Amino acid sequence: MNPVLWSPSHPEKSQMYEFASRVRDKYDSSIDPADYASLHRWSVANLDLFWKEVADYCDVRFQKPAEEILQRTERIQDTQWFPGARLNFAENLLKHRDDRPALISIDEVGQEIRFNHNELYAEAARYHAALKRLGLQPGDRVAAYLPNRAHTVLAMLGATSLGGVFSSASPDFGVQAVLDRFGQIKPRVLFSCDGYFFKGKWISILDKVKQIATEIDSLEAIVVVPGSSDPVDVSDIPGATALEDFLSDSGQGHGEIDFVGRSFMDPVYIMYSSGTTGLPKCMVQGQGVLLNHLKEHVLHCDLRSSETTFYFTTCGWMMWNWLVSALASGACVLLFDGNPFHPGPEALFRLAEKESVNVFGTSARYFAALEQSGYPVSREHHLDSMRLMLSTGSPLLPEQFDYIYDSIKSDVQLASISGGTDLNGCFALGNPLMPVRRGEIQAAGLGMKVEIKDENGNDVTGNQGELTCTEPFPSMPLYFWNDPDGSRYHSAYFDVWPNVWTHGDFALRTESGGFLFLGRSDATLNPGGVRIGTADIYRIVESLSFVEDSVVIGQNWKGDVRVVLFVKLAEDPGRALKKEEEDTIRKKLRQEASPRHVPAVILSVSSIPYTRNMKKVEIAVREIVEGRSVKNKEALSNPECLLEYQDLAFQLQKDG
Repeated sequence: MNPVLWSPSHPEKSQMYEFASRVRDKYDSSIDPADYASLHRWSVANLDLFWKEVADYCDVRFQKPAEEILQRTERIQDTQWFPGARLNFAENLLKHRDDRPALISIDEVGQEIRFNHNELYAEAARYHAALKRLGLQPGDRVAAYLPNRAHTVLAMLGATSLGGVFSSASPDFGVQAVLDRFGQIKPRVLFSCDGYFFKGKWISILDKVKQIATEIDSLEAIVVVPGSSDPVDVSDIPGATALEDFLSDSGQGHGEIDFVGRSFMDPVYIMYSSGTTGLPKCMVQGQGVLLNHLKEHVLHCDLRSSETTFYFTTCGWMMWNWLVSALASGACVLLFDGNPFHPGPEALFRLAEKESVNVFGTSARYFAALEQSGYPVSREHHLDSMRLMLSTGSPLLPEQFDYIYDSIKSDVQLASISGGTDLNGCFALGNPLMPVRRGEIQAAGLGMKVEIKDENGNDVTGNQGELTCTEPFPSMPLYFWNDPDGSRYHSAYFDVWPNVWTHGDFALRTESGGFLFLGRSDATLNPGGVRIGTADIYRIVESLSFVEDSVVIGQNWKGDVRVVLFVKLAEDPGRALKKEEEDTIRKKLRQEASPRHVPAVILSVSSIPYTRNMKKVEIAVREIVEGRSVKNKEALSNPECLLEYQDLAFQLQKDG
């Protein structure tokens, strides 16, 4: 087994332990509250009782109780959850009416907005009233082209309080990327900023907003939120109104919100796939998102109403939706907008220290960049309040576990988490009952019957396979937008094995019950018919001091597949690799992985392509190398780097 890096000192004080004790006493005396495996087995064998208990324990507010918990159907994706229930998403996020801190919004130039729970409710009431005056109806779409600031949360609360459906994108998205998303769902209202700060520089987006306004003909109102203290001039944008004018008749916090009840299976959010192979899929999500988030926050993260939680994200990533649901637990949510390395690598930890953050989340890519910077976090910051660190976006490598414990904080629970935008949550994540083992995600989520299937569909431990879920869960998408017969939805998850959600991740379950994630299935390498996860190669190659980053693909070559590795060098990126560097890479892969992992070709590049959600884009590189075009470059954060791969592709196709 992998070595233990952290163990819970008092697991019996966790909410997970308390919850396990509760279900043991009510339902099953064989559950050991200290044994996560026994609780997980019960949760997937008794889905109706489990999700009922989660809703009760986490105080989900129903306007009308459910007639039952779930109705199974012939197809897993048609499962009905909490039939007969009525509730409101925003009401659950705004149920804590007191003077404790609720929302802190800070950007990289120091602009701050702070609300306690009472103030947040009062301000959300203004958005509610303004949207109600506009005639917003249940099911109407409200879109946000906004940075990660308080206004985005308020727009979401205002929309969902009326039964509206909320969808967001980050203001660094280009016009086409926004049209590819919002153009499909046809929103009635668009909230947008006039600009944002990045690396200390003001970036105006009013020209982009004007173009979007003319291209989406469903828009009836465009509300422009100021990104600085300067007044906003919206006269050049058709149908646009400045935020304060939009809210001007909504009072100053004395109104009550008339929360519109919705069924559990009514939509709340529309999320988007990355769209690297075509138009993004529009995934419509319902109230189950809230229930699953509460399970993950309260039970898996042990988040308390007295604590502050933070996740570095933009509004174009599902982690924004995940983060703001923490309001429902009564915790304080900390938002940050800007570059995490401005003015230097200390930015996020200075913020975490100042605001006494208890739960700190970011991406594996951020940790890699932080390590590369050499910034001595533990020496420069007192992070006594921080008890849990979260990482997602890509697999957290074993060496990154070492770095975090050695250089950031030695007595922290490090929870690598993995799931997806599709479910707005996690299949595998941390929990406060189990130790943290080097390189592993701690466990499958409660209520998620996760199986790793081999090519014959058998559930395996210790072998690599497809990540699947063989029972329904309440945060499954309700449907895809513009998919009337459900064929796109079915093909996305259920084509491999009938009635089994196949997620598209290549993973391994360890003997301890933890998980190793080895890369996307569609990016899995297959030289000589042997499947290899890309994470194995990244872990080894990126541990070399002269390599900053890398991307690896399988290229069809002479009737087989050969492994092609592109590396970004730590110094002078893009220069030709030295022979001794190539030899070191090959030797290390052969020794620490296998001869199958050794690339046939190694080339240096000046950049590695990433999506806007900080995920490597192996598929786009593979498409270019195979001579095919990348269909949706707007999904990438750095699409200009693909030109370099096009030049290299010609070389690879010509002479190898």
